[in-house]
Amino acid sequence: MPQKKKKSAAELKSAAKSVDVTAHDYQVTLETSAGAIRLDLDAQVAPGHVRNFVALTESGFYDDGCFHRVIKGFMIQGGCPEGTGRGGPGYTIEAEFNATKHVAGVLSMARTSDPDSAGCQFFLCLENASHLNNQYTAFGKTADAESLLVVTKIGLVATGSGDKPLEPVIITRATVKKSPKKKS
Repeated sequence: MPQKKKKSAAELKSAAKSVDVTAHDYQVTLETSAGAIRLDLDAQVAPGHVRNFVALTESGFYDDGCFHRVIKGFMIQGGCPEGTGRGGPGYTIEAEFNATKHVAGVLSMARTSDPDSAGCQFFLCLENASHLNNQYTAFGKTADAESLLVVTKIGLVATGSGDKPLEPVIITRATVKKSPKKKS
């Protein structure tokens, strides 16, 4: 199968601008080597992060990636195009800190010490991580118990240096499901 051409940073940023978070709700499914993780995205608290994540997912950015960092009892991290924790999409987005609590199943954006340095790397909490509240942008959560079980299963894999899984946990494919916004 031919390799999909990766989009440029400018193309990805442009695609994110066209994601309509006012008319639609979004769910992303990460098909992983450990099972499917369905994520409900919350554009009400972090519209820029949802637009970015949807655009990256629709572009195939996360396909054939991995969870490169797993810290038992804390979180699983993925989304690095290099699988090292050092890669990005070629741009960063501004933080959108909000009242969402970092508890088991919450989806949040990884970043450096600069609050506005997030780009493509994300993490899913395994347990309560209240020290991250209002420090990292939470923008979704696992959609169901089955998805949380997969996250938990990944959180138990054996790791080596740098919290890297000894056996790779692959994101084989990521897809977006768009539905009309639910009436409040």
